[in-house]
Amino acid sequence: MNLPRDTHLIEVMTEVAAALLVPIDLDETLDRITASVTETIPGVDYASVSVTTRGGQIRTLAPTGAIAIQADELQYEFGEGPCLQAALTEPVVEVDDLTSDLRWPTYGPKAAALGVKSQLSFQFRADPHVRGALNLYATQPHAIDGECRQLSAMFAALVAVAMGWARRDQTLGQAVVSHTTVGQAVGVIMERYRLDPDRAFGFLVRTSQNGNIKLHQVAERIVADAARTAQRNEQ
Repeated sequence: MNLPRDTHLIEVMTEVAAALLVPIDLDETLDRITASVTETIPGVDYASVSVTTRGGQIRTLAPTGAIAIQADELQYEFGEGPCLQAALTEPVVEVDDLTSDLRWPTYGPKAAALGVKSQLSFQFRADPHVRGALNLYATQPHAIDGECRQLSAMFAALVAVAMGWARRDQTLGQAVVSHTTVGQAVGVIMERYRLDPDRAFGFLVRTSQNGNIKLHQVAERIVADAARTAQRNEQ
């Protein structure tokens, strides 16, 4: 890395470290980590965190775009894919080209249709019983290199630290619920304004920033409004 990139990485890591001071806001901390992944790792366009629950389910936290949500959900739905494999079994799962990789015959073509061409997922574990994966998505094939793997491992370790503190603060369940709501809100906006997933997610982010309101709170309001509208239409 050249000096400007080194300096930027130090600044980003300082911000992430500050977010890890307890008591932490898990939503904000994980959002900062995944945003930092896309800011500092060349070739990575989207990122997310997959986390397992005690009931055996797996959920997405801190997606940096709607495509990350969609790619994660496809893997959960089909029961195959790098993020699922990393969260449950393998420490690291890398895909150079999803259009030609034969390991995931159902997920691969669906992901490629979304625009995801290469992917890297790093497993993390946090005491006492939290485990999952940090997922990196790229829109170009063969976007993962040695530097990408090294930086990803570092960010995955930070996710594990955040999860460990969150478990002690009992905020993990709230984070799972809030990011599920974000996904629901993206769907509402897509239908309401005829937007594609990225623009719908961007609408959420801009509304959050302009109103100085947390993203999950904006999402909760949109989902609640949609539910009220649907209820009125049924009457």
